Amino acid sequence: MHFHDIAMRWSFALPTRPFRCRSLKLALVLATALLPACNRGTPPPASVVTPATAPAATASSAPADTVVLRDSIETTPGYIIGISYPQAAAKYPPLARALHDYAEASRARLMQAVDGLHGKKPEVPFDLSLPFAALVETPRVVAMGVDGSSYIGGAHGTPLVERFVWLPQMQQMLAAEQLIPQADNWAPVAAFVRDQLMTQLSQQLDEDEVPPDQRAARMRRGSALINAGTAPEVRNFSRFEPVMNADGSIRSLRFVFPPEQVAPYEDGAQSVEVPASVLLPLVAATYRPLFRAG
Repeated sequence: MHFHDIAMRWSFALPTRPFRCRSLKLALVLATALLPACNRGTPPPASVVTPATAPAATASSAPADTVVLRDSIETTPGYIIGISYPQAAAKYPPLARALHDYAEASRARLMQAVDGLHGKKPEVPFDLSLPFAALVETPRVVAMGVDGSSYIGGAHGTPLVERFVWLPQMQQMLAAEQLIPQADNWAPVAAFVRDQLMTQLSQQLDEDEVPPDQRAARMRRGSALINAGTAPEVRNFSRFEPVMNADGSIRSLRFVFPPEQVAPYEDGAQSVEVPASVLLPLVAATYRPLFRAG
């Protein structure tokens, strides 16, 4: 298998919209990473995850079975799949399970769409790109994420943006509804994020030198998206990654919003950092020791 063949097959699969162009870059990185295994004619190396050591009674722990994370690339006339995992994931079995399950669910959706073609070849091959990455790894906090996409027809692909936070000492995944369990406490977070996104929108219009007669209309459209995408509901803030201090404490959380949640698709994913000083009064007492403001 040659890199040129892999890259060309990915390029044919991607429409020319901006988000899909970014997917092409991810695909080329995946193809480069997997090339040695393709040349050897053997599967790419696997990260073998051993069973979790947490007690079975831990509600948020993943099933205590072995899962194997394999970087993989599949190319056929009808579809292309590229999935890569960070090696560090193998050290945290429940986290590895979460990544694996997300990838397999995404793969299943793609294959369901392929099956729906009933053997016909699509004009543009369907594709799935999932480059998982390690974002944070400390004794108390581990975070991984993926900024991928899936294309199963239409004008553009579907963004696949997710974040996974594992707390090794507590032996549990950390979800937004656990971090801030009281529904009313999401209102201050939403207000902070909304203000930051509105400022970013205004600055972007300035940088783009939008004429005054068009600026008001774009501000209205942008504001409507921001207001809808930052309503103080936990589901709107489910994707977050810790930003760490040098001492291993969390100084802020970066909330990530996929394309179309708070900005038009062509603007890509957006993010806002909310400092610990805002979060600490709202966070459940169990998790406050993980943070340090200032």
